[in-house]
Amino acid sequence: METSGGIRSSLAGRYASALFDLARDERQIEAVARSLVELRSTLGSSPEFASLTSSPLIGREDAGKAVAATAAALKLDPITTNFLLVLARNGRLRQLPEIIRLVARLAAEHRGETTAEVTSARPLDEDQLDALRQQLRGRVGTDVRLDARVDPSILGGIVVRLGSQMIDASIRTKLNTLAQAMKG
Repeated sequence: METSGGIRSSLAGRYASALFDLARDERQIEAVARSLVELRSTLGSSPEFASLTSSPLIGREDAGKAVAATAAALKLDPITTNFLLVLARNGRLRQLPEIIRLVARLAAEHRGETTAEVTSARPLDEDQLDALRQQLRGRVGTDVRLDARVDPSILGGIVVRLGSQMIDASIRTKLNTLAQAMKG
């Protein structure tokens, strides 16, 4: 698992750490976490917002105005709103998805939860996620937060990273292992 120290080594990690530290100091971790969940959802459902955060063609001033309007429309907390404005001013909005992921990990660590990175070839439904969460909780003895991603290149199956452990039950890995065995 990426520790807080490891998180802080990347650009997105430094921004995530700064946001988390401010939220913790202001006792607003849950408010910021809710706002980030809303932002993650908006990034996934609004091509316009996703484009705003990733396009190098949008100037910093215009991005700031658009982010301010979006934050108001989504009713984001003041800390997250100000943070988004800083990202826009610094031309770092394209870091937002990674920042959201890392702040969620820091918040989970703060609550004493373990985070497992789960990669599947297609999205897992809530029942599958709950079953996986229960299995992992039995394995580690604490609540487990899932950071689920979709990567069609694994072809099928699932890859789970929990701390330093990795469970790779992907079809891609199985096919590569079979190919190596056939080479002799």
